Amino acid sequence: MKKTYKIEVDCANCANLMEDAARKTAGVASATVNFMTQKMIVEFDDGQDAAQVMNDVVKACKKVEPDCEIFL
Repeated sequence: MKKTYKIEVDCANCANLMEDAARKTAGVASATVNFMTQKMIVEFDDGQDAAQVMNDVVKACKKVEPDCEIFL
């Protein structure tokens, strides 16, 4: 399953850090963060609860970029 989320991130480098953090989160098959459109596209592993995985993604992204926002 693939979902798109609106994000708020300040710079392209921060977006790259968020993308890397999301990709390393358990339950995420792939993740892409686009700084220009302020969107994050996450593809989840089969059988994963998207809401639960996204809570972990938000925590991981906050570690690398504390002032980022992901609108679930």
